[in-house]
Amino acid sequence: MAFFINDDCINCGACEPECPTEAITQGDTKYVIDPDKCIDCGACNGVCPVEAPNPAE
Repeated sequence: MAFFINDDCINCGACEPECPTEAITQGDTKYVIDPDKCIDCGACNGVCPVEAPNPAE
């Protein structure tokens, strides 16, 4: 299951370079994760200052 970025995202961009599959891109108000590219590694969550990326339920 892919990760998703919740509304706590502060649009800082820390997560984007950490993604090994380039699944994270900047959206209008927050970063977004392409679920088709996400490999559920959690690298994005480890660098996020507000823990916005979370596993999809």
